[in-house]
Amino acid sequence: MRPMLDDLELPQVQAITTCDRRSLAEHKPPGMKGSLLQNLGRRPTRLLVWGVVTGPGADDFASKLDKKFRDGKPVPFASDIVADAKVDQMLIDDLRLQQLAGKPERFGYLLLLREFIKPVAPEDVSALDSGILADAKGLVDGIVGGLGIAQAFATGLQKFVPVFNGFLGRLQQANGAKP
Repeated sequence: MRPMLDDLELPQVQAITTCDRRSLAEHKPPGMKGSLLQNLGRRPTRLLVWGVVTGPGADDFASKLDKKFRDGKPVPFASDIVADAKVDQMLIDDLRLQQLAGKPERFGYLLLLREFIKPVAPEDVSALDSGILADAKGLVDGIVGGLGIAQAFATGLQKFVPVFNGFLGRLQQANGAKP
């Protein structure tokens, strides 16, 4: 089975490289020698796909691939190599197209794919104290009301600028330092 990205068959794939990583957090409890490791699960699987496309449909393939990259939406991906990894949806993180010399209608492509993991639905927040939102709204309303006064205060200070213009120099002279 040739690798498929959505409805595009990826021709002449030269290499597919996978990168899987696990997230671990190290905790050093006070008073203990050593540390504890917490398994935070795995990061999304990454794939690097490199290939060449030649022939009359090469321009069309390159433009379709570019359109999928620019859409920024998850696309289905199928390949024998990653079938056991249970990777279904991928985001195209990076796309590099290069027109290869020597033969017309010949492109090299490099795809960096990242596994799309559907976000988890938020938990039920009905048990939270609803008064927190009202308190926060009251604080923000008080700040917004004070912004108008702050502007009047700042513009009211302009008349004192000439008085304080040489203030630093006078303080240095009074202290005995050279200005």
